[in-house]
Amino acid sequence: MRTASITRKTHETDIHVEVNLDGTGHYDVTTGIGFLDHMIEQFSRHSLIDITCRIKGDLHVDQHHTTEDSAIAIGQAISEALGDKAGIGRYGDVNSPMDEALSRVSLDISGRPYLVWKAGFTQDKLGEFDTEMVEHWFHSIAQAVGITLHIELLYGTNNHHICEGIFKGFARAMRTAVELDPRKGGAVPSTKGILGAKSL
Repeated sequence: MRTASITRKTHETDIHVEVNLDGTGHYDVTTGIGFLDHMIEQFSRHSLIDITCRIKGDLHVDQHHTTEDSAIAIGQAISEALGDKAGIGRYGDVNSPMDEALSRVSLDISGRPYLVWKAGFTQDKLGEFDTEMVEHWFHSIAQAVGITLHIELLYGTNNHHICEGIFKGFARAMRTAVELDPRKGGAVPSTKGILGAKSL
């Protein structure tokens, strides 16, 4: 089983995360931000990565530290569970519809983190969640896992549908990328034999 756990405590957040890459999409998420809980739950359910994410954060300040640290800790746990990435699909590419909204998510677990974000919102909040933090969540998890990540909103008007469609698209792309391909025979999916900052 490809599993990992991360526990970290700072002056800003107290966080515990567990992941199982070969799970069934079971989740136990409590961040203190209802809409963020909902999005992480969608990520777990549609990626089939089991996720436990419990955070006590300084929400009396704002949502930045809690949102950022949830992505960092989940990303670190996924990276640890991936190990040397032997046998994984590595790539994921998904068109993700939700009612009138359509998003595209493409990613490469390359070890070279990069985010291209071509999406936006027309309102400041979804529930109590600051929509400006959505891009930052994806930037943080891309850095922590080591993903080249491209997210583009093709069209859409409902902010909830846009955000949820992006998270579901990311989940489905990650499912494809982290799953083991038996045809690869346990080989690292790179001609260099490694995946990281100096690999292709």
